[in-house]
Amino acid sequence: MLGRGGDDIVKGYSCLLDLYLSICGHDSALAMNSHVVTAGDVNETADGVRNLVNVTDNAMDVDQTGAANIDESLYSRQLYVMGREAQLRMGAANVLIVGLNGLGVEIAKNVILAGVKSVTLHDDTPASALDLASQFYLTEADIGKPRAAVSVKKLAELNPYVPVRCHSGGITEEFLLGFRTVVLVNAPLKEAKRINSICHAKSIAFISTEARGVFGSVFCDFGDEFLVSDRDGVEPVSCMISSISNSSPPLVTVSDDTRHGLETGDVVSFREVTGFPFLNSSQPRKVTVTGPFTFTLDIISEADKELFEQGSPSSGGYVTQVKQPLVVKFKSLESALAAPGEFLVNDFAKIGRSELLHVAFQALDSFQEKHQGNYPKPGCMQDAEEVLALALELNQLSASKKAFTVDDISNGESKRIIQALSAGSSGVISPMAAFLGGIVGQEALKACSSKFTPIQQFFYFDAVECLPDAVYANTPEAFAPTGSRYDGQIVVFGSDLQEKIKGLSMFLVGAGAIGCEMLKNWAMMGVACGEGGMIHITDMDTIEKSNLNRQFLFRSKDVQQAKSSVAGRAIKEMNPDVNVQSYVSRVGAESENHFNDDFFESLSGVCTALDNVEARLYMDQRCLFYELPMLESGTLGTKGNTQIVVPHKTENYGASRDPPEKSIPICTLKNFPNAIEHTLQWARDWFEGE
Repeated sequence: MLGRGGDDIVKGYSCLLDLYLSICGHDSALAMNSHVVTAGDVNETADGVRNLVNVTDNAMDVDQTGAANIDESLYSRQLYVMGREAQLRMGAANVLIVGLNGLGVEIAKNVILAGVKSVTLHDDTPASALDLASQFYLTEADIGKPRAAVSVKKLAELNPYVPVRCHSGGITEEFLLGFRTVVLVNAPLKEAKRINSICHAKSIAFISTEARGVFGSVFCDFGDEFLVSDRDGVEPVSCMISSISNSSPPLVTVSDDTRHGLETGDVVSFREVTGFPFLNSSQPRKVTVTGPFTFTLDIISEADKELFEQGSPSSGGYVTQVKQPLVVKFKSLESALAAPGEFLVNDFAKIGRSELLHVAFQALDSFQEKHQGNYPKPGCMQDAEEVLALALELNQLSASKKAFTVDDISNGESKRIIQALSAGSSGVISPMAAFLGGIVGQEALKACSSKFTPIQQFFYFDAVECLPDAVYANTPEAFAPTGSRYDGQIVVFGSDLQEKIKGLSMFLVGAGAIGCEMLKNWAMMGVACGEGGMIHITDMDTIEKSNLNRQFLFRSKDVQQAKSSVAGRAIKEMNPDVNVQSYVSRVGAESENHFNDDFFESLSGVCTALDNVEARLYMDQRCLFYELPMLESGTLGTKGNTQIVVPHKTENYGASRDPPEKSIPICTLKNFPNAIEHTLQWARDWFEGE
């Protein structure tokens, strides 16, 4: 992005390259009652559909006591995020994925790595050249073959504990009853409604998602009553009490060195409270937050009120949050389309965009139904005008039924959004597939594990600011497919940008989970696939078994090999045209003889996928000196962060620092330790002789 003076490239792809990084961390868990699948377990039938054979029992499923085992050497990082109970629930869930385009294969990859019980794929659609820009398990030799059938073998290699099957034929109610979660990808709305009606009635979690150029949508329906065991995965809050009043309602103030972190409606319990001893044995109580250090308690009854009035204001004791299960109610797709309720907002600079896209996606489906399943032609404003007319018609019909409508659907800005959706709707681009694939994969895991709050119910996303102005110029020849593997991207951005991308030289520092995802995206996009282009990868680490469930370019046979070398070979298999050079050098002063002036001056941009601040700051300074764009990212459990640094336009990574961690006063450690971290710090000080 990436070259100096390349503002058009920054405009066209800076946002897209950034999209996938917030979900790159694949939450994973082990499959219970799972089976081993190897490359030899897949054969091809006469009709070209591949099926799994010789599936053998896996000895790690259950020990002699009947307890389920988890391969902690493989899933160790995910146990910290998901917890054992949630992982075991995922290991008992069968998942069906319908649609194996670029978005579908991303979802399948994520769910398989997560260790569900089994994954079944369904897609008899013949692969086309448009698929090769995002479907990383298809090759040019696979064009014309069923997408699911040719993808199943490589997907089965991702996790030996998860059997991956291929289903060909119709999707009936009897067939659906065998699954805990069903995911539909780019399915016609009519078919989505049919399958959803079955799933909703049978309490099968249902997710429908679409990737249309730089636009995407997600719909979740987990049934009439879906129980969430842990809505956020955060440890329960615990605080030392400063005081409790005997007012009505009672006011609780916590120690002023730590905010309580509670929300109104949370439930808490007490211990070691002296002035109101009945609280120590009382049932958990709801709170109403009045400030960062204060909250009031709900009065349960008149007798309870009298107990508080008779008590004496006191200090001391502890209050602890008691996490409660959350029941979430979902509407069916048919009902939610007419009355969607609140949308999940992802960009507060685009207020009202989700409402517009809710109608626009339905209009696009109407266009396809009217034209025998064909998309609007790339860059064609005549087809875009027809989609706009259908949106107006749908909006008027909804108004007559007093259902959901959008105001000013034909004004200038709204019209351009619908035109952009129509113009690029035939393309699925790798960054958008990766971004939506991470979100939908996470929603599927929520459905299987009952952990974390699911999306209710529609999520719409767009990166329309990345599109070139030529999209609106009614020049379809600039977006016409050329017969290349990048056609899925050309129909969205045009052939001019594709040529610029091919000539980029990028430096990836770190080939871990984020690095693997970035390399896959670059290979699919065509980065460094032309003359003068090069992807440089450096990582001093070797592959460990615990890496395999989230660093998807690696396999068991690669353990103890250099990450950078294996990753480079893997993306060459995905796209033989990519130019790649691998190194095992650490970035720092000691490697400046190699990564010297000539090296940095040959680059178009740098992407850091590092796990420490020191190396990030070093690369930030190098990029500042050589005026190079830098893509920075990181993950923490289910959370992620990104920062795009463009020379002379944005602040650099080192320009802002996290606030220093709050130290623990010596007097607290010596005289009033009241939290587990106090005991840890005391032990550390004692060990270090301070």
